[in-house]
Amino acid sequence: MPEFEKEYKKTQHELHDEELIAKDDFGETSAEIEANTTAVLEKYDREANVRVYKGKTRRVVRLLFILFSLYAVFLLFYPGEIRMERASFVGLIVMLVYLNFPVSRTQPKKVNFIPWYDMVLMGLGIVSYLYFVINYRAIIDRGIMLTPLEVWLGVIGILVTLEACRRAVGLPIVIVASIFIVYAMTQKSLRVNVYNLFYTADGIIGTPIRACLNFIVLFVIFGAFLEKTGITQFFIELANSIAGASSGGPAKVAVISSALCGMVSGSSVGNTVTTGSVTIPMMKKTGYKPEFAGAVEAAASTGGQIMPPIMGAAAFLMVEYVTMPDTVVTYGYIALRAILPAVLYFAGIFIMVHLEAKKNNLTGIPREKLPKFWPLFLRNGFLLLPLVALVYFLMTRTMAFAAIAATGLAVLVSMVHKETRIIRIVFHEDVGYRIDFSRFLDALEAGAKSTLTVGVACAVAGVIACVITTTGIGSSLISVIIGASGGYKIVALFLTMLTCIVLGMGVPTTANYVIMATTCAPVLIRMGIPSIAAHMFVFYFGIVADITPPVALAAYAGSAIAHASPMKTGVNATKLAIAAFIIPYMLALNPAMVFVDTTAIEVISIVITSLAGMFGLSMALEGFYHGSLSAVLRVISAVGGLLLIYPGLATDLVGLLLVGGVIAFQLLREKKAAAA
Repeated sequence: MPEFEKEYKKTQHELHDEELIAKDDFGETSAEIEANTTAVLEKYDREANVRVYKGKTRRVVRLLFILFSLYAVFLLFYPGEIRMERASFVGLIVMLVYLNFPVSRTQPKKVNFIPWYDMVLMGLGIVSYLYFVINYRAIIDRGIMLTPLEVWLGVIGILVTLEACRRAVGLPIVIVASIFIVYAMTQKSLRVNVYNLFYTADGIIGTPIRACLNFIVLFVIFGAFLEKTGITQFFIELANSIAGASSGGPAKVAVISSALCGMVSGSSVGNTVTTGSVTIPMMKKTGYKPEFAGAVEAAASTGGQIMPPIMGAAAFLMVEYVTMPDTVVTYGYIALRAILPAVLYFAGIFIMVHLEAKKNNLTGIPREKLPKFWPLFLRNGFLLLPLVALVYFLMTRTMAFAAIAATGLAVLVSMVHKETRIIRIVFHEDVGYRIDFSRFLDALEAGAKSTLTVGVACAVAGVIACVITTTGIGSSLISVIIGASGGYKIVALFLTMLTCIVLGMGVPTTANYVIMATTCAPVLIRMGIPSIAAHMFVFYFGIVADITPPVALAAYAGSAIAHASPMKTGVNATKLAIAAFIIPYMLALNPAMVFVDTTAIEVISIVITSLAGMFGLSMALEGFYHGSLSAVLRVISAVGGLLLIYPGLATDLVGLLLVGGVIAFQLLREKKAAAA
């Protein structure tokens, strides 16, 4: 039998087995599971809740998205005056948002239909931004001396952008921005505020949009191309080959695959639904409770925003806000310093999952049903080449070059994907992972659609940042926080954490980071915390809101797939992601974690003590290590874990003694019980 036929038959058996697993878990067919996944995405991920187009209209809309992606790339090579190019970029985003997103999630979806009021709003947005683009030179020359027409066009542009953000991102960020705008109106005249917010490079088209245009859109497009190569499926299979057979294997697969997939997408809800549709049923079949299975996927997927090399969109903004003495801060600089905190985060979840499996005597997937690591890696490992190239070019060339070169390599890699050749031979058509011209256009379209939510969030974040800087409210907030902290770093960190989490419950990570980077991060820097550590601190706590009840979209998406209680899933996800609440304090109090003023020996020491500390905390939270832990042992383990995490030789020694003592006590008790 030819080799391709063997591979094809094997694939069909695997698909059949997967469908049986799905039926065992939910009594659903694979088609019904796919429909459920789509429903979950539409409910928790606004990017999936879009208008429906078919036929010629679909082709026209598709062309507009493709042209948008090409225009964004064009601006990199042929940039114009900054206000003109950024205004045209945001204007196109606003237009496409109205074209793509209905006024509400509950609006009935009619094919090829846009209500008249949406056409009016779209037209007003186009007119306001187009006027700015055509007359930018005259507006720059006149400054705040705007004509009445320009004032009203600016007002319309701001309002239309806010409504576009509400549709694509959500209402909370619009409420926050509106409060800031109202405050600005009490400080300055309408004309001055409109000029600052709409017509200068400090407002809607400010720093966040600059980062979006110069960096984010390219990496979003790269992620879309990379997904077309089939790398997500490869990551899941790779994780299965590594951890699938161990105790509670499917949960460990979820952690590893989400970490790997997070390197590509950087989306909490998207990761949860994409990998969770595969891993959550497997976890439930193994014996994990539904709320725990959904929580594992949500916690691991949320970590995608802190996982280099791509991370979340807010990480690109760090390049604009972080300043280090005698150092040129590049994205490669940021990504390199994010590695250790990200590894510790996923290690913490992995340890919790392992202890949960041991506590409940959960087994893994039979090894004979799993792919073997080396054959799998040797067959499809070349799919990693675009990521490897991306990392290399980030360290040696510009971000734009890195993204474009890695995208081109992703296309080349897809040409030799083995699955593609099999499908072409068997079905005589190109339906696999090879990026032909049609799939090339699909990736451009997907990249454009993913850019909409990030872009419009960046525009509104620019509004908030502008008000903070032009009204002086930022300095007032800094004084309030410093006064409330009494000059103590730990108190200032705690207050900043609370602010980030509360704000993050309704504001997406990108806007959350911009607000905190312009308000709270300067407080921490003034108190002696290095800039990179301060910005990482607010970045982390902006992200954990995705799994922190009551507004925990990633956890709720996981609960929907797992058919579990949303609140229980959110609570479990928060417990699993305890590392995300501790690591920011570690790097703020000990900047060696982000490789600031440190040596290799210090870094190794931090890694060892931090992992030991995470293990101690995990034992305390799970209440298990080679048997149940008493309340006293759980307290001792928690205290020891926290001491290990807090920097200092004395705390490390005491922490090791406490955690080591609990481990030794449990092992001796188990040995005695076995002897008896």
